[in-house]
Amino acid sequence: MEISPVMKPHNPTEMKLIGIAAIACYVPAIYLDIEELAINRAIEPAKLQKGLGLLQMALPDADEDAASFAANALWQLITENQLDPHSIGRIYLGTESALDAAKPTATYAVGAVETALEKTFGPRCFRHCDVLDMTFACVGAVDALHNSIDWVSAGSGRKAVVIASDFAKYELGSTGEYTQGAGAVAMLIAENPSILHFSDAWGVSMQSVGDFHKPRRVYDKVQLLQETARLLGTSLNNTTAEALMQEDTTGFWSDPNAQVELFKEEPVFDGQYSNACYKDRIVEAIAHFRSQTSCHILSDWQHMVFHLPYAFQARRMVLEPWLEWLEEAGMTEQLYAEMGKPAEGAHADWVKAAAKSAMYKAFLAEKIADGESASSRIGNMYTASIFMSLICILQTALDKDTAITGHRVGFVSYGSGSKSKVFEGTIAKDWKSRVSHLQLFRRLDERKAIDFATYEKLHSNKCASPVGKVEGFRLEDAGNLYPAMGIRKYTLR
Repeated sequence: MEISPVMKPHNPTEMKLIGIAAIACYVPAIYLDIEELAINRAIEPAKLQKGLGLLQMALPDADEDAASFAANALWQLITENQLDPHSIGRIYLGTESALDAAKPTATYAVGAVETALEKTFGPRCFRHCDVLDMTFACVGAVDALHNSIDWVSAGSGRKAVVIASDFAKYELGSTGEYTQGAGAVAMLIAENPSILHFSDAWGVSMQSVGDFHKPRRVYDKVQLLQETARLLGTSLNNTTAEALMQEDTTGFWSDPNAQVELFKEEPVFDGQYSNACYKDRIVEAIAHFRSQTSCHILSDWQHMVFHLPYAFQARRMVLEPWLEWLEEAGMTEQLYAEMGKPAEGAHADWVKAAAKSAMYKAFLAEKIADGESASSRIGNMYTASIFMSLICILQTALDKDTAITGHRVGFVSYGSGSKSKVFEGTIAKDWKSRVSHLQLFRRLDERKAIDFATYEKLHSNKCASPVGKVEGFRLEDAGNLYPAMGIRKYTLR
């Protein structure tokens, strides 16, 4: 019996390069201008624009979610790169915007694309494809990538797809509101990749913390009914409330469970604590990475891509590590020549001032800035953020005709809860041929701006129909009746 390409056994003596062979992305077609948000929230626009690097916020339309984002990214990956879906052995989705506590969001995306591909490739072209969700806040897609690299490396001719898809949604008026964003990135992971190949070293740092999480909120049912009665101008004692609930015919109040569980996309978070956790984890993960391989960051990494909750996050988090890298490289005296040495008892002020030094600005311009501009115009994509930063670097190099073949890219990821993974990749010689069709910045230019009132309606799920141009995979129905309750249907429009 002939062994399929995705199942050939691996010869451990072979040396193979594993990495990104193709890449695609999807960003919703509507956005809110950050200046409009700032004005309506009584925030000085420059604080968000110049302080955090925020310009626009990508938003899901009324018929979009993490599954439709993922389906659109997967569809583009397959159709734009003329991939045979039968050759793909696994599709792993990293997301923290899951739609169900049991059924993987990836199954919705893969199922929708599989149906759309039926005319060309026959029914159930992904029948032998392993499909899975992976969740660890914003680092979940990096986990999916790490796992898939190992799987591709362990076989011969294997191909995997990693999708990162999320919607960053915060409470209206909260300190996280202006960092919202949405979208997805899909990557083909294979041998001898055309875009970038990864090294074997992976730095990891993990600590269980509560900097950001999405808990199930629990409410006492009797108290809910009593509060409802109070809003209606009356009152109920416990006995009357319980008797009324037994008479209910909707199945909500009469359910025997004394509590109601409510899940919300908006997280519980502590922004300052999360920044501290971000910094601690990436420092530890970088140290762990460097314990496995010789890496002088200032000289060996031509680019650095980060998880970006907001566009300028990396430049704020990496200042102190940069000072340590300068010392390692014997370059601290150059900074002293520009700024002078820190005065006794004023080291913290000196470090803060170093962020405005010409040396630090040059470091940012050389290694980080090219990966920030997409984040400025999209917002936080959670799991997809770090990979959109990579696309941004590639698109910028293509547009500027910059030679980056052979450049090493340091990936610094973070997921709340908390974990960081640090790894590196090298740009392959054929990268241009695989990204020339992306046209990222043109696609961002073509989106539709919405006004603040429409934004608030969308955020509160008060828009019955989409407000932007309807194209791609869209949510058509989310079943309301048992046993199909909650089963979602997506169609390509």
